[in-house]
Formats: sequence, C-alpha cells, structure tokens
Amino acid sequence: MRDHGGDLDRAIATWGAGPWIDLSTGINRTSYPVPDLSQRVWTDLPTRSDMASLRAAAQAYFDTPADVVPLAGAQSAIQLLPGLRRGHQMRIISPTYNEYAAVFNAAGWQVTAAESLQELAGADVAIVVNPNNPDGRRWSRAALLDLLGQVGLLVVDESFMDMTPDKSLAPMAGSEGLIILRSFGKFFGLAGVRLGFALGDPILCAQMAQAVGPWPVSGAAIEVGITAMRDQKWIETAKADLVAAAAEMDAMLPWAKTGGCDLFALYDVGDAGAVQAALAAQHIWTRRFPWSDRLLRLGVPALADLPRLKQAVRASGFGQLPL
Repeated sequence: MRDHGGDLDRAIATWGAGPWIDLSTGINRTSYPVPDLSQRVWTDLPTRSDMASLRAAAQAYFDTPADVVPLAGAQSAIQLLPGLRRGHQMRIISPTYNEYAAVFNAAGWQVTAAESLQELAGADVAIVVNPNNPDGRRWSRAALLDLLGQVGLLVVDESFMDMTPDKSLAPMAGSEGLIILRSFGKFFGLAGVRLGFALGDPILCAQMAQAVGPWPVSGAAIEVGITAMRDQKWIETAKADLVAAAAEMDAMLPWAKTGGCDLFALYDVGDAGAVQAALAAQHIWTRRFPWSDRLLRLGVPALADLPRLKQAVRASGFGQLPL
C-alpha cells in the first residue's frame, strides 16, 4: 500500500495498543451519528429509486445542476480517470494526494508535477486538488474555469471543500471536459461508509456510471448519505465545532503553521520524525510525508480530545504550555 494517513497498524506495532487519537488523516473526528438503518439495506439490492434519491440529495447538498455519479469513495473515481481520455500526459499540482500519480503511472501515462495552474496548460489531463492536501492551497473559481479550455480534461478534487461551499465549482459544473470529485467520508467523519461522488461533464459522468455498474455503493451507504446530507442542523453545528477546534489547536501548538484548511493543518516542526515519534509515545498519531523531513500534518481533533493533545504536547517537551 502507498503512503497514506490512517495507518494506525504501524503506530500500534511500535507504540502499543491505544486508546489512540488518530490525527493522521483529514477526516472529521466528530463523525455524523449513524441512525438506525432499515433492514432492507442489508437484505436487498439498491433500487433505481434508491440511487436516484441519493443523486438528488447530493445535487442539493453540492448545490449543483450537473450530473452526479455516486461511487465507493472519491478513490473509486480516481481509479477510473485514466480511462476517460485518450492521451499520454497528465499534469498535477504537487505535492498532493499521491494516488493520482500512482494510478496514472500504472496506466502508462507520463505524469508531470506542476507548481502553478499555468504549468498545467496543454495537458491531456490536468488535476487540481482544491483545497490542496496537505498544504491547503486554493485556487479561485475564475482561475480554474480559465484553465478549462487549455487542457483536455480538468479534474478538480474538492474532497475538503465542505466547509467552504461558496468556493466550490459544483454550482457551475456541467461544462465539457470538467469533472469535480467530492468526498462524503471526510467532513461527515464516516470514511468507512465508502461514499463519494463525481459530477460534471454529462458524457464523462455517463462513462463513469457505465464503468462501475448498477450497484456502485451499498444500500447502507445510500441511506446514511441521504440522511446526513439533508441534516442541516448537524452540518452547521459540525462546521462551527471544526472552526473552534482548529483555532484552539493552532493556539496551543508551538510550531509555525505553513498551511491547511478547516479539517487539517500543516506545521513546520523542524524534525518531523522526532516530533511524530514523541507524540506517538503519547498515543497521538500524526502524518509525515516522504518528501519532507520538516513538515507534519495534524487533522483537527474533536473538541473533547483537545485537552489530551495539549497534555501530550506538554509531556513531550515541545514548548511551555500553560496548565
């Protein structure tokens, strides 16, 4: 398996069993409370009307008129991307989520890392993660739409966009050559549900739907997804809690923040290996990156876990924190 967050097995093998606070991902640590599910989600195949209801809930939640394809997580969409276009050159703003390069390389494409949108022009497929993981860089709607006519296919991964829907391209989706990917599991804290969406170009969406077949997601994922995306009260409370927790985490940590968004933060800690190990000894798991010895990413903790994070930082000797 490629390098990812959430690899608690590795932490446990070195520092023992928990309870752990896993901050190695950008997944909301206060998850949506899964309701009691109907028996039919376990015994019956999802129906066409079930899928239609899920698509409608997603269109309303994303505020988009575009076609929506439900998938088993945004990762499922990534696996399909090389087959959507004939070509050989993929360019991607980097560093970023490493599955894109791996999937395109495996399909025989030439993958080029780029630092700016301008460097993406001319690519058969151009990919922008917005906001970017792990540094939180953002690009405006206007800048992305300007790029649309300069590449064969533009993929905009908005997996961390839930907190800032006013910056999403979803309301403007539907143009030829544009695919937007959205994650359900990150903001709702339910990565195990394995639910995500592709939306945009109707021809490409039809190709993706054809590729994944009639039952791309489970009945349980459909029921949970519909309920959660319609729960406006929980959504607003979760956003407020994440903003508060992120602000408190930034205030307590002694390192320079170099990026992030409302679900994770990136810090220059000097020696990422040493800091990760010291926090792991207190059963706080964080994310290092193979391309940097200095940077460490922490997901935003649940509000209830902030005192334990503060205690772990103090016990590890990183700065003088007030009692």
